[in-house]
Amino acid sequence: MKNNAIEVIKHSGERAIFSIEKLKNSLRKSGAEEALVNEIANNVRDELYQGISTKEIYNRAFALLKKKKKGYASKYKLKKAIYELGPTGFPFEKFVGAILYYSGYDVKTGQFLNGKCVTHEVDVVAHKNGQYIVAECKFHSDEGRNCNVKVPLYIHSRYRDILNNYGDGNKGEKPNEGWVVTNTRFTEDALTYGKCVGLYLLSWDFPKDNGIKDRIDRLGLYPVTVSTLLSQREKQFLLSRDVVLCKQLIDDQFYLDHLGVSEKRKARILEEINILCQKS
Repeated sequence: MKNNAIEVIKHSGERAIFSIEKLKNSLRKSGAEEALVNEIANNVRDELYQGISTKEIYNRAFALLKKKKKGYASKYKLKKAIYELGPTGFPFEKFVGAILYYSGYDVKTGQFLNGKCVTHEVDVVAHKNGQYIVAECKFHSDEGRNCNVKVPLYIHSRYRDILNNYGDGNKGEKPNEGWVVTNTRFTEDALTYGKCVGLYLLSWDFPKDNGIKDRIDRLGLYPVTVSTLLSQREKQFLLSRDVVLCKQLIDDQFYLDHLGVSEKRKARILEEINILCQKS
């Protein structure tokens, strides 16, 4: 059967025509060389059937990539690894804070800021060179869910209340950027509203070339959940101790001793995450 005749089912339930180039591009982003990209893409293509889910395609490509080189496979599973930061969303806030911290910001999470009307708990507050960011994080554990316009509407009203508190003799430093950060995507209405009111929206692939994925790849700031060698229990242990980045685990290797990891396995884990932490 020809490739362009294969219909695949996306996470949202929508149907689309299978594109081998899209599959190849996702494999290239893992760092795999072109020969391996073609080999895996051709294998997956030959196993397709009508109505196959994009999740099945991803799982098969990931399994083939993992057999060849775990470092590539870890990068390939990045999107899934972000979902594994759930289900509460709290580790995602820490993850966003960590990305800003390693981008040169002074960062605090879970801060309380007074508004003119009420007090607001803010997920992330960040400062750098006169830039004062107040960021709210919206985590979705379901890949099919996007942030609709209600999210920036709600967050903008909170941000305005915080700003309005500085009009009555409050001489403290005033926030100058309101952010909305999500691990999924924004709807068109959400993007339009955010642009109209001056909110900065950050999602998996927005802004173009500077979304969450781009920042992670560029800075080598991969979450610990991306590891193919750590168990789910071990990942949760690290997250519970605010170790959300592979880079942090390199700096705090003693946590692997707390987990009772053998020296041989510890060496393999550190080798994997050192590869991941190399900047693009």
